[in-house]
Amino acid sequence: MSETKVALVTGSGKKRVGAAVAEALAARGYALALHYRSSEAEAKDTAANLTAQFNVPAVPLRADLGDEAAVKAMVTDALARFGHIDALVNCAAIWNRKPLEAVTAADVREHFDANLLGTFLTCQHVGLAMVTQTHGGAIVNVGDWADARPYRDYAAYFPSKAAIPGLTRVFAVELGTRNPKVRVNAVLPGPVMLPPEVGADEREQVIAGTLVKREGSAAHVAAAVLHFIDNDFVTGTCLPVDGGRTVFANGY
Repeated sequence: MSETKVALVTGSGKKRVGAAVAEALAARGYALALHYRSSEAEAKDTAANLTAQFNVPAVPLRADLGDEAAVKAMVTDALARFGHIDALVNCAAIWNRKPLEAVTAADVREHFDANLLGTFLTCQHVGLAMVTQTHGGAIVNVGDWADARPYRDYAAYFPSKAAIPGLTRVFAVELGTRNPKVRVNAVLPGPVMLPPEVGADEREQVIAGTLVKREGSAAHVAAAVLHFIDNDFVTGTCLPVDGGRTVFANGY
Protein backbone atom coordinates (compact mmCIF):
# COMPACT_ATOMS: atom_id res chain seq x y z
CA MET A 1 0.00 0.00 0.00
CA SER A 2 1.24 3.50 -0.85
CA GLU A 3 2.56 5.51 2.10
CA THR A 4 1.03 8.68 0.64
CA LYS A 5 -1.86 9.84 2.78
CA VAL A 6 -5.22 10.15 1.05
CA ALA A 7 -8.13 12.48 1.78
CA LEU A 8 -11.66 12.54 0.44
CA VAL A 9 -13.14 16.05 0.64
CA THR A 10 -16.81 16.45 -0.20
CA GLY A 11 -18.05 19.66 -1.78
CA SER A 12 -14.55 20.54 -2.96
CA GLY A 13 -15.36 21.31 -6.59
CA LYS A 14 -16.46 24.92 -6.17
CA LYS A 15 -14.13 27.60 -4.83
CA ARG A 16 -15.56 27.51 -1.34
CA VAL A 17 -14.62 25.93 2.00
CA GLY A 18 -14.12 22.44 0.57
CA ALA A 19 -11.58 23.66 -1.97
CA ALA A 20 -9.67 25.52 0.76
CA VAL A 21 -9.58 22.37 2.89
CA ALA A 22 -8.38 20.36 -0.10
CA GLU A 23 -5.60 22.88 -0.74
CA ALA A 24 -4.48 22.75 2.90
CA LEU A 25 -4.29 18.97 2.71
CA ALA A 26 -2.50 19.04 -0.64
CA ALA A 27 0.09 21.36 0.90
CA ARG A 28 0.77 18.56 3.39
CA GLY A 29 1.26 16.04 0.61
CA TYR A 30 -2.13 14.33 0.70
CA ALA A 31 -3.46 12.68 -2.44
CA LEU A 32 -7.00 13.92 -2.96
CA ALA A 33 -10.38 12.61 -4.02
CA LEU A 34 -12.39 15.76 -4.75
CA HIS A 35 -16.13 15.21 -4.57
CA TYR A 36 -18.56 17.28 -6.58
CA ARG A 37 -22.20 16.95 -7.56
CA SER A 38 -22.72 19.31 -10.50
CA SER A 39 -19.64 21.55 -10.72
CA GLU A 40 -17.60 19.20 -12.93
CA ALA A 41 -15.58 21.87 -14.73
CA GLU A 42 -14.63 23.58 -11.47
CA ALA A 43 -13.72 20.27 -9.84
CA LYS A 44 -11.46 19.33 -12.74
CA ASP A 45 -9.86 22.77 -12.58
CA THR A 46 -9.29 22.43 -8.81
CA ALA A 47 -7.75 18.98 -9.28
CA ALA A 48 -5.41 20.19 -12.03
CA ASN A 49 -4.32 23.21 -10.01
CA LEU A 50 -3.59 21.16 -6.89
CA THR A 51 -1.56 18.64 -8.86
CA ALA A 52 0.41 21.38 -10.58
CA GLN A 53 1.03 23.39 -7.41
CA PHE A 54 1.73 20.63 -4.91
CA ASN A 55 2.68 17.65 -7.10
CA VAL A 56 0.03 15.39 -5.56
CA PRO A 57 -2.53 13.15 -7.24
CA ALA A 58 -5.98 14.78 -7.27
CA VAL A 59 -9.02 13.25 -8.94
CA PRO A 60 -12.57 14.63 -9.15
CA LEU A 61 -15.33 12.15 -8.23
CA ARG A 62 -19.00 12.85 -8.89
CA ALA A 63 -21.80 11.77 -6.55
CA ASP A 64 -25.22 12.85 -5.36
CA LEU A 65 -24.61 12.44 -1.65
CA GLY A 66 -28.30 11.82 -0.99
CA ASP A 67 -28.08 8.67 -3.13
CA GLU A 68 -26.66 5.73 -1.19
CA ALA A 69 -25.62 3.82 -4.30
CA ALA A 70 -23.76 6.88 -5.60
CA VAL A 71 -21.93 7.34 -2.29
CA LYS A 72 -20.94 3.67 -2.22
CA ALA A 73 -19.66 3.93 -5.78
CA MET A 74 -17.65 7.07 -4.99
CA VAL A 75 -16.00 5.47 -1.95
CA THR A 76 -15.29 2.27 -3.90
CA ASP A 77 -13.75 4.33 -6.70
CA ALA A 78 -11.54 6.28 -4.27
CA LEU A 79 -10.34 3.08 -2.60
CA ALA A 80 -9.69 1.44 -5.97
CA ARG A 81 -7.59 4.41 -7.07
CA PHE A 82 -5.65 5.01 -3.85
CA GLY A 83 -5.92 1.82 -1.78
CA HIS A 84 -6.92 3.57 1.45
CA ILE A 85 -8.50 6.75 2.83
CA ASP A 86 -6.82 8.47 5.77
CA ALA A 87 -9.06 11.51 6.10
CA LEU A 88 -12.65 12.35 5.20
CA VAL A 89 -13.78 15.97 5.39
CA ASN A 90 -17.49 16.59 4.82
CA CYS A 91 -17.82 20.11 3.43
CA ALA A 92 -20.67 19.61 0.94
CA ALA A 93 -23.76 21.62 1.82
CA ILE A 94 -26.63 23.65 0.45
CA TRP A 95 -28.22 26.67 2.14
CA ASN A 96 -31.20 28.20 0.41
CA ARG A 97 -32.69 31.35 1.87
CA LYS A 98 -36.48 31.42 1.98
CA PRO A 99 -39.06 32.91 4.36
CA LEU A 100 -40.84 30.38 6.55
CA GLU A 101 -44.16 30.98 4.79
CA ALA A 102 -42.66 29.77 1.52
CA VAL A 103 -40.77 26.70 2.83
CA THR A 104 -42.14 23.40 1.53
CA ALA A 105 -41.62 19.80 2.56
CA ALA A 106 -39.53 19.41 -0.58
CA ASP A 107 -37.22 22.19 0.63
CA VAL A 108 -36.71 20.44 3.96
CA ARG A 109 -36.04 17.07 2.31
CA GLU A 110 -33.57 18.65 -0.10
CA HIS A 111 -31.55 20.16 2.76
CA PHE A 112 -31.65 16.99 4.84
CA ASP A 113 -30.54 14.87 1.89
CA ALA A 114 -27.60 17.13 1.04
CA ASN A 115 -26.50 18.23 4.52
CA LEU A 116 -27.40 15.39 6.87
CA LEU A 117 -28.04 12.20 4.90
CA GLY A 118 -25.02 12.86 2.69
CA THR A 119 -22.80 13.33 5.74
CA PHE A 120 -24.22 10.19 7.33
CA LEU A 121 -23.61 8.06 4.24
CA THR A 122 -20.04 9.23 3.69
CA CYS A 123 -19.23 8.75 7.39
CA GLN A 124 -20.76 5.28 7.23
CA HIS A 125 -19.05 3.98 4.11
CA VAL A 126 -15.69 5.71 4.50
CA GLY A 127 -15.73 5.06 8.25
CA LEU A 128 -16.28 1.34 7.84
CA ALA A 129 -13.38 1.25 5.37
CA MET A 130 -11.20 3.10 7.90
CA VAL A 131 -12.11 0.56 10.58
CA THR A 132 -10.36 -2.13 8.50
CA GLN A 133 -7.18 -0.06 8.24
CA THR A 134 -4.59 -0.72 10.92
CA HIS A 135 -3.80 3.00 11.05
CA GLY A 136 -7.49 3.96 11.22
CA GLY A 137 -8.35 7.43 9.97
CA ALA A 138 -9.84 10.82 10.81
CA ILE A 139 -13.25 12.19 9.86
CA VAL A 140 -14.13 15.87 10.18
CA ASN A 141 -17.69 17.03 9.57
CA VAL A 142 -18.70 20.63 8.93
CA GLY A 143 -21.80 21.87 10.74
CA ASP A 144 -22.85 25.42 11.59
CA TRP A 145 -22.44 27.58 14.68
CA ALA A 146 -26.02 28.85 14.43
CA ASP A 147 -27.64 25.60 15.47
CA ALA A 148 -27.23 27.25 18.91
CA ARG A 149 -28.87 30.54 17.84
CA PRO A 150 -30.62 30.16 14.48
CA TYR A 151 -31.74 33.24 12.61
CA ARG A 152 -34.63 33.86 10.25
CA ASP A 153 -35.21 32.75 6.67
CA TYR A 154 -33.18 29.52 6.78
CA ALA A 155 -35.76 27.25 8.41
CA ALA A 156 -35.05 24.35 6.03
CA TYR A 157 -31.29 24.68 6.40
CA PHE A 158 -30.63 24.94 10.14
CA PRO A 159 -32.33 21.71 11.26
CA SER A 160 -30.22 19.77 8.77
CA LYS A 161 -27.03 21.29 10.20
CA ALA A 162 -28.15 21.19 13.83
CA ALA A 163 -28.08 17.38 13.60
CA ILE A 164 -24.37 17.30 12.66
CA PRO A 165 -23.04 17.42 16.26
CA GLY A 166 -25.22 14.45 17.23
CA LEU A 167 -24.22 12.55 14.10
CA THR A 168 -20.56 13.28 14.87
CA ARG A 169 -20.82 11.84 18.37
CA VAL A 170 -22.67 8.77 17.08
CA PHE A 171 -19.96 7.99 14.55
CA ALA A 172 -17.17 8.70 17.04
CA VAL A 173 -18.65 5.92 19.18
CA GLU A 174 -19.65 3.54 16.38
CA LEU A 175 -16.30 3.68 14.61
CA GLY A 176 -14.03 4.22 17.61
CA THR A 177 -15.34 1.13 19.38
CA ARG A 178 -14.54 -0.89 16.26
CA ASN A 179 -11.08 0.62 15.78
CA PRO A 180 -9.75 3.09 18.38
CA LYS A 181 -7.60 4.73 15.71
CA VAL A 182 -10.68 6.07 13.90
CA ARG A 183 -11.71 9.49 15.20
CA VAL A 184 -14.68 11.71 14.27
CA ASN A 185 -14.99 15.43 15.05
CA ALA A 186 -16.78 18.47 13.67
CA VAL A 187 -16.08 22.11 12.88
CA LEU A 188 -18.97 24.56 13.31
CA PRO A 189 -18.14 27.62 11.20
CA GLY A 190 -19.58 31.05 11.79
CA PRO A 191 -19.58 33.95 9.30
CA VAL A 192 -17.19 32.50 6.73
CA MET A 193 -17.51 33.24 3.00
CA LEU A 194 -20.95 34.80 3.40
CA PRO A 195 -23.24 34.05 0.44
CA PRO A 196 -23.67 36.73 -2.24
CA GLU A 197 -27.30 37.41 -1.31
CA VAL A 198 -26.11 38.89 1.99
CA GLY A 199 -26.12 42.64 1.44
CA ALA A 200 -23.70 45.21 2.82
CA ASP A 201 -25.89 46.24 5.77
CA GLU A 202 -26.54 42.65 6.79
CA ARG A 203 -22.86 41.81 6.43
CA GLU A 204 -22.00 44.65 8.81
CA GLN A 205 -24.55 43.30 11.31
CA VAL A 206 -23.05 39.84 11.08
CA ILE A 207 -19.53 41.15 11.65
CA ALA A 208 -20.74 43.27 14.57
CA GLY A 209 -22.17 40.08 16.07
CA THR A 210 -18.70 38.59 16.43
CA LEU A 211 -16.24 39.32 19.20
CA VAL A 212 -13.34 39.62 16.76
CA LYS A 213 -15.24 42.13 14.56
CA ARG A 214 -14.42 40.61 11.22
CA GLU A 215 -15.60 37.97 8.79
CA GLY A 216 -13.84 34.65 8.87
CA SER A 217 -12.24 32.90 5.92
CA ALA A 218 -12.19 29.40 4.53
CA ALA A 219 -8.60 29.21 5.77
CA HIS A 220 -9.86 29.43 9.37
CA VAL A 221 -12.04 26.38 8.78
CA ALA A 222 -9.18 24.53 7.08
CA ALA A 223 -6.91 25.22 10.06
CA ALA A 224 -9.50 23.73 12.42
CA VAL A 225 -9.80 20.67 10.18
CA LEU A 226 -6.03 20.16 10.29
CA HIS A 227 -6.12 20.45 14.09
CA PHE A 228 -8.60 17.59 14.33
CA ILE A 229 -6.58 15.47 11.91
CA ASP A 230 -3.36 16.12 13.84
CA ASN A 231 -4.57 15.66 17.41
CA ASP A 232 -5.04 11.93 17.92
CA PHE A 233 -6.45 12.33 21.43
CA VAL A 234 -9.57 14.23 20.34
CA THR A 235 -12.74 12.57 19.13
CA GLY A 236 -16.47 13.25 19.38
CA THR A 237 -15.81 16.99 19.70
CA CYS A 238 -17.48 19.95 17.96
CA LEU A 239 -15.49 23.17 17.64
CA PRO A 240 -17.17 26.51 16.81
CA VAL A 241 -15.00 28.58 14.46
CA ASP A 242 -17.20 31.63 14.60
CA GLY A 243 -15.32 34.63 15.96
CA GLY A 244 -17.26 34.32 19.19
CA ARG A 245 -20.77 34.59 17.72
CA THR A 246 -22.08 31.63 19.68
CA VAL A 247 -21.40 33.34 23.01
CA PHE A 248 -22.01 36.96 21.95
CA ALA A 249 -25.47 37.96 20.76
CA ASN A 250 -25.03 41.76 20.43
CA GLY A 251 -28.66 42.10 19.44
CA TYR A 252 -28.39 39.94 16.30
